[in-house]
Amino acid sequence: MQVLKSLDELRAWRSLLEGSVALVPTMGNLHEGHLKLVDMAQQQADHVVVSIFVNPMQFGKNEDLDAYPRTFDADCAALIERGTAAVFAPTVADVYPRGLAEQTSIEVPGISDILCGASRPGHFRGVATIVAKLFNMVQPDVAIFGEKDFQQLQVIRLMTADLSMSVTVLGMPTERADDGLALSSRNGYLSESERAQAPIIYQTLQQSAAVIQQGMVIETAEQQAREILSQQGLRIDYVEVRRRSDLQSPQPEDRELVMLVAAFLGKTRLIDNLAFDR
Repeated sequence: MQVLKSLDELRAWRSLLEGSVALVPTMGNLHEGHLKLVDMAQQQADHVVVSIFVNPMQFGKNEDLDAYPRTFDADCAALIERGTAAVFAPTVADVYPRGLAEQTSIEVPGISDILCGASRPGHFRGVATIVAKLFNMVQPDVAIFGEKDFQQLQVIRLMTADLSMSVTVLGMPTERADDGLALSSRNGYLSESERAQAPIIYQTLQQSAAVIQQGMVIETAEQQAREILSQQGLRIDYVEVRRRSDLQSPQPEDRELVMLVAAFLGKTRLIDNLAFDR
């Protein structure tokens, strides 16, 4: 496996490559969910590139950029076992040579300032910008993202279409622990008791989707879900049902829906979602 730590190294390696390329963008601290994305990427292309870059542009002022776990050696060992062709791990200076304040940025309107975007202003500008840069740097044919970050996935899909990028963006279903908790690097912040509570999020999503499919008014199901989670000690950021395509409020004729949750358990912000049809 090639370990490429600069854009020059990446471009030199990429120029000699023959065949198709799949990219799996990550911020490192890889867990089984990430590795399943790599497995899916192996099925889509001749060569898989995994990027590892903790992107400062998508972190807010009071968020956990400095505390975000960095486990590069362990990540590389896991990726070697998965047959990864290359890891691209650039420095912040390589990605943002003029600094964040001077960096050209990409804004995807209509979807970037709702849900997580409302709670984390500028977050999806940082996501769209780094993904566009990675697409330009790696020149992949396919890129793989997890559906746990459903809003992120839709932002990237819209950006790719709007900018006429020749990258196929694929989503992979959320990888979960045996008790249903969505795998996430931030799960490591949970205490033992919080970890035992956390599966209530997915359980509530399942229950809410079921009652909506049975005819319950969406607003009623949302409120019930908020009450369940609050009673279990979670601090709600949002609980919303949206249409899947653009995450706008569903109209009566909309059938393809997704319920999204963001909530704090202790100091840890957890997100999850469940797509369903009504």
